[in-house]
Amino acid sequence: MSMSADQSATVTVGAALAEALARSGVKIAFTVPGESLLGLLDGLVANRIRVVTTRHEGAASFMAEAVAQMTGRPTLVLAGRAPDAANLTIGLHAAQADSAPVIAIVGQVRREVRGREAFQEMDLVRAFEPLVKWAAEAHEPEDVVALGERAVAIATKGRPGPVLLSIPEDLLEMALPDGQAPRPATHPEHQPEPDPTFVRKVLHLLLEARRPLILAGAGVLRARSTDALVRFVETVQIPVVSSWRRGDVFPNDHPLYLGMTGLGSPATVRARIEEADALLVLGSRLGEITTYGYAVPGPETRWAHVDVEPRDVAAAHRPDLAIAADVAAFLRVGHRVLAVAALDAAAFDARRLQNVADREAFEAAAVVGEEPWDGPGVHPGRVIATLGRILPPETILTTDAGDFGTWAARGYRFHRPGTFLGATSGAMGYGLPAAIGAVLARPGRLGVALAGDGGFAMTMAELETAVRERAHVIAIVFDNGRYGTIWRHQMQRGGAGGLATKLGAVDFAAIAQACGALGLAVNSDEEFEPALRRALGAGRPALLHLALDPRWTTPDEVPSADEAIEEMETQLDAALDGLEVATEQPAVEEAVIEVIAEVDAELAIEAVVEETAEAADAEADADVSAESQTTSAE
Repeated sequence: MSMSADQSATVTVGAALAEALARSGVKIAFTVPGESLLGLLDGLVANRIRVVTTRHEGAASFMAEAVAQMTGRPTLVLAGRAPDAANLTIGLHAAQADSAPVIAIVGQVRREVRGREAFQEMDLVRAFEPLVKWAAEAHEPEDVVALGERAVAIATKGRPGPVLLSIPEDLLEMALPDGQAPRPATHPEHQPEPDPTFVRKVLHLLLEARRPLILAGAGVLRARSTDALVRFVETVQIPVVSSWRRGDVFPNDHPLYLGMTGLGSPATVRARIEEADALLVLGSRLGEITTYGYAVPGPETRWAHVDVEPRDVAAAHRPDLAIAADVAAFLRVGHRVLAVAALDAAAFDARRLQNVADREAFEAAAVVGEEPWDGPGVHPGRVIATLGRILPPETILTTDAGDFGTWAARGYRFHRPGTFLGATSGAMGYGLPAAIGAVLARPGRLGVALAGDGGFAMTMAELETAVRERAHVIAIVFDNGRYGTIWRHQMQRGGAGGLATKLGAVDFAAIAQACGALGLAVNSDEEFEPALRRALGAGRPALLHLALDPRWTTPDEVPSADEAIEEMETQLDAALDGLEVATEQPAVEEAVIEVIAEVDAELAIEAVVEETAEAADAEADADVSAESQTTSAE
């Protein structure tokens, strides 16, 4: 029986807060449990909120962020006092960047020792205020439920985002004061429709232009308006590009889709935005990556901004029109206006012909995997092409930070909304936890996490979480033995390649097996598809460990013969430096073996063999000389 059905029963503050959260729509919570919040955990289970235990609070916050982004519902993440709470920051920062309604509830020291440098005490509100929409700390038992309800309201209204509530440990176990039972949850706020006059002005801006374009962002996904956007653009024949890491906002196989902006995008995307003489920015915050460093929309482009909280601080110049509106409400009014409008037939036909040419240019520029390659490891473009051919269209793809992701950004095609999660904060370690959270929020779906060896190692302990929670996920790890993006920046600035970016070998497949998942090593393109099909049919979480030649970076920097020689020479120089100081033959042999393993090229092998022979001859001469001296002494 719920507390609201029998108010005569004594209930604790923690139980009352749990019921209030359940009434507000919270379905799932992620945590590394701490003793400060045990009074809340019991209540969550009693109110049928699923509690998922993770291996690290950072991963828990990533999972909550993914669920909140996927569903639009408030999602809970719990952590203990200062050290545990500090670990949440990476996911809360991601939630702020992605406008995800994450509710972080953290424990605080008992009130009687507050302010006395108690064990694990920290001013949580002050520490977290720069990261979240709102932060508060409860001081009395009667504060807790009201603050919990306020946290949900702030997280979900307007532009969604993360909030944090700090609760002293002693409060949750206390009896709820009389009359403080949870109130029925409030209904979601009504989104008022924008003034049709302003919508009409936006339509005139677009339809009177020669090269109009729509840039669609996450606001379309939050408003569940992909279908409405498709109908809208088909009516006016205006093409769409999606903002960075929002490639699922519009069906990628539609003839009016022209690609995703930002890192990995083909050159045609930026060129088409720069050519636009009218641009409608729909539900996008116009971040640095989406706008190519705030270069678009350019000063010659007239543009309109439609968002729940439009802003002009990110753009190079202010919009001609700005409408504070939910995307769904804007499109509803737009359809009504168009229903009674007379469209210019000649302009309509001209746009349609130009759209065909634009789509053909995009498709040609977005091909990955056709470059010739017979070197070691896999071709990243061919991996992405295989994923696109084999994975079901409802698969949820998640991506970590790193250059490997640019191949998916260019070559993978999303057919349905809600099938892509990538943190626009650029956080490493996001891919696997996000995939786990996504499939727990969408039971029956497959989650595929793309990650590099650097980022994946940061949260790979969550493989055990995936196994324990029976999450249907496949992790694909591109292993180039380095922090590849930073290495590329080192090389571009003429620095010392490998300084602080070289990583050691990790057997990720063996780690997956040790956690109870399927782990497979993939060392060539031919091995990838059979391994993927085996993972799909495994009936448990799986990991594919892909060997990747470190010369592969982004689709715009395909390895050339000169680069291959330069890379081999770099590796040979390093190996030969080691040979010069080697004093024993086994050390020489180990250096040779390492070079041959890393550089699969005839030039490298010949050079190493020659150096080995010289080293061996020198050592033999030294042995003969020593033996001769010994004989003379005798």
